[in-house]
Amino acid sequence: MPISLNHTIVETVDNDRGARFFAEIMGLAYAGPDRHFAPVRVNESLTLDFLTAAEPRGAHLAFDVDPTTFDAALARLQASGVAYGDDPSTPDNGGINHPLCARGLYFTDDSGNLYELMSPA
Repeated sequence: MPISLNHTIVETVDNDRGARFFAEIMGLAYAGPDRHFAPVRVNESLTLDFLTAAEPRGAHLAFDVDPTTFDAALARLQASGVAYGDDPSTPDNGGINHPLCARGLYFTDDSGNLYELMSPA
């Protein structure tokens, strides 16, 4: 069996709020907290388990996405007024010219997590 990532914990100030934010931007379903985690299923093999932490450390989570998913996430970021950018040091510069792919962007949540979306077109 090849190695694959099953889940990862994402620290956030409020697990429910962090999970809702990510799920809304990415167009994913979120069913609410489950015990001390707020899980968001990203795909059939990966779940992000949001966990409330007094001092979240902030993670960098990068996702390869298809052009349709990228366009939809970008539209939701714009509609929500969430800043995004094409450089991790300035994730609010409004750009989508990623150096590693045709289009890409970064956005952050209120806990310091940096999300990266990369699209081949």
